[in-house]
Amino acid sequence: MSDAAKQSPPPQKHHRLVQRGIKEPSPLGTGLFVGLRSLDPFLQYGILDRGVGASLLHKAGIRTLSQGPPITTNTIIDRLGMSPYRLILLAMSVGSSLKQNYWLLSISQEEFPASTALTVSLFNSVWNSINSFLFICSATSASTNGEHFPQTPLIVGSTLFVLGGFTETFSEWQRKHFKQDPSNKGKVFDRGLFGLARHINYGGYTLWRTGYALAAGGWVWGAVTAAFFSWNFITEGIPELDDYCSKRYGEKWRQYKEKTPFKLLPYIY
Repeated sequence: MSDAAKQSPPPQKHHRLVQRGIKEPSPLGTGLFVGLRSLDPFLQYGILDRGVGASLLHKAGIRTLSQGPPITTNTIIDRLGMSPYRLILLAMSVGSSLKQNYWLLSISQEEFPASTALTVSLFNSVWNSINSFLFICSATSASTNGEHFPQTPLIVGSTLFVLGGFTETFSEWQRKHFKQDPSNKGKVFDRGLFGLARHINYGGYTLWRTGYALAAGGWVWGAVTAAFFSWNFITEGIPELDDYCSKRYGEKWRQYKEKTPFKLLPYIY
């Protein structure tokens, strides 16, 4: 058997959301995902500022925050009628939607079936909605910690959101351009941000998800979110991808693991 055959075993379809190694167009899945993720900011706007969330919580006997004075920028943004804090949370919803749509349209090459598009879209919208509900609830909102705007959870959360979103997107952009070079066929991408941690894109995702949760629901919810996604990647995502790469790249992957010992985030894990 040739080295190429050893390094590139025939891809097998399985129950995983990402069909690794199966590079086929997925117009239905792509269209469904882009459409659903583009609708999410409208859902979050309804929860945060149009009374949808408050109405539901009031029916359950839960107190909510007042709307707060709307921001004045003398731009079209003023038409939203949102307070600065709520506007930033809405911007996080918009940012996550744009980032994920960009990933699917410009970076990802794997097959993306409709079932995966539906599952991933719903998961993200549900998690974003939890953030929005926690923020408007008086008992859980990150804005009710006695500080004036901008509160510490918002500052730290926004920083993590931007850092994580950049890390995830830029690392995957670097890897894509590496793979597009025919001379790199069969090579492991061990440069750029992937030279700091083998799955730094997962680390970036964990950071921005943690930041979004922290800004909305405070320190406890931020810690819960960080723990959940770290656990998910450590127990499922990383082992599954490690197994795939070990079969695909063999000795080259083993050498990369020795050269880059950190899995998720440099100097942390």
